[in-house]
Amino acid sequence: MIKINQQSLPLLGGFIVCLSLFSCNEEVPSTPPPPNVVFILADDLGYHDLSCMGSKYYETPNIDRIANDGMVFTNGYAACQVCSPSRASIMSGKTPARHGITDWIGAKTGEDWRKAGRFNKLLPPEYVHKLPAAYTTMPEAMKEEGYRTFFAGKWHIGGEGSWPKDHGFDINKGGWDKGSPIGGYFSPWTNPNLENEKDGENLSMRLAKETANFIQNNQDTSFFAFLSFYAVHGPIQTTQAKWNKYRQKADEMGIAESGFEMGHFLPIRQVQDNPVYAGLVEAMDDAVGVVLDALDAAGLADNTIIVFTSDNGGVAAGDAFATSNLPLRAGKGYQFEGGIREPYFIKVPGKTDGGKRVDVPANGTDFYPTILDLVGADLRPTEHQDGVSLRPIIEGGTIEDRFIVWHYPHYGNQGGEPAAMIRSGDWKLIHYYEDGREELYNLADDLEENTDLAAQNPEQVKALSENLFTYLNSVGARFPTPDPDYDASKEKEYLDKIINERWPRLEAQRLQFLAKDYDPGNEWWGSDKWVQD
Repeated sequence: MIKINQQSLPLLGGFIVCLSLFSCNEEVPSTPPPPNVVFILADDLGYHDLSCMGSKYYETPNIDRIANDGMVFTNGYAACQVCSPSRASIMSGKTPARHGITDWIGAKTGEDWRKAGRFNKLLPPEYVHKLPAAYTTMPEAMKEEGYRTFFAGKWHIGGEGSWPKDHGFDINKGGWDKGSPIGGYFSPWTNPNLENEKDGENLSMRLAKETANFIQNNQDTSFFAFLSFYAVHGPIQTTQAKWNKYRQKADEMGIAESGFEMGHFLPIRQVQDNPVYAGLVEAMDDAVGVVLDALDAAGLADNTIIVFTSDNGGVAAGDAFATSNLPLRAGKGYQFEGGIREPYFIKVPGKTDGGKRVDVPANGTDFYPTILDLVGADLRPTEHQDGVSLRPIIEGGTIEDRFIVWHYPHYGNQGGEPAAMIRSGDWKLIHYYEDGREELYNLADDLEENTDLAAQNPEQVKALSENLFTYLNSVGARFPTPDPDYDASKEKEYLDKIINERWPRLEAQRLQFLAKDYDPGNEWWGSDKWVQD
């Protein structure tokens, strides 16, 4: 037992007071708030459509900022070569073969495909027409983690009843059934979820301003903002000022005599010199700058994860025949690298400073688990079944080797063929559904996919093919069927018209866009009506 005499009490009391004061004044470490997330998804933007990815023609200083401050996955892929399947895979963490949205929603299937007038060998299978409600999507998972969720722009993974608010987003600005900007890129547009305010307003900029306003109004809470541009999907449109800038630039760089080479079904663009498309790309980049500036102004840049990617390759054939993905082969809708390899950037403050480039293959299904992991949430492997977290790579580690599968049993509007692909290491196998043939490429040595190595590597072909179809069958993938009415002579007649009539028209249009007196004749798609406040 400790005894305290009366003379020591004043001294002891003073010690206790001093101890209390020290305890009260000592700063208690506070728990930092969880990081915000801004996910930026471009539409139809090609792998080389950014200056930071090697384009000498397009100028994208704001998107370059994300790459330069983030991690660039040089082998980053979309989950499909067309839009709706890729978008559903980002939201669900599942491949198109598993979730069933295997073509852009609205594409014809079965005997209806004959209405396209292309006289093909196969009838494409039916596909799912909306993102299944039973899934817990990425925004729903973030919402359960306490995040305020926001969506702006293109949705195209379901009609009314399956819009962004039906899948976890608190706010929806512009997301609905359609996959292209109905009415164009300058107000007035037609969109039930994005009102028109001023004639001539730029759609990309408007979506960015809506996103910036959301950031400004939610500084005191954790948020997940998904900015999904309609750009750079056709119809391609720009202002006269931007067109003139890029027309002059193309002239200075030297205008090639021809711009296309014939592919299997359509001519494929070989040069980046379309000044209308270049202006559309720059307008989207301007809009990205508005969002980045909003984060800076709110003091949130150092606590915000930023993702930037595209839903499929650049449109080198079909649609607006707008860009070239060289040295990658072909583009949107195709089974080659130009159709599926994308700009794929993840910026994590304090972890990705410096724009490090990594060559580990990554896929659109990986965003869901990666974002959950980066914000400190538990993963949901029963949901994002086909994705893996890339956090170990971001933090300097590795992930287990795996294969990545694509399944597109349709004919693309852009000239792609019904096919399935699998990538394992540097090897990529393509299986064609028309005739069952298989091509094998070593992407480390042959990024252009010019040399088919299948005949020299039969064991590699067999192993990859077995893995591919084991997976596809395990998830209930649907396959095309032969068209009993197929007529080879009619298909040849169709292709002859493409070569002899459409190809020359495309070459003439390319030069028309570059002519000094070019004028679309509609006040530059209505952009001349815009008067800045």
